[in-house]
Amino acid sequence: MQKWEYVTVPLLVHATKQILDNWGEDGWELVSVVPGPNPEQLVAYLKRPKG
Repeated sequence: MQKWEYVTVPLLVHATKQILDNWGEDGWELVSVVPGPNPEQLVAYLKRPKG
């Protein structure tokens, strides 16, 4: 059975692509983006296979 690990990452609106690209290089896949604690920030949920 596949096991997953998850992480939440704060995203700054002006650097979203760069931040996501960096996590993607480490094997993380974007699952969802939700509003953050203020208008300038979003929160990304990412996953990757565990092991």
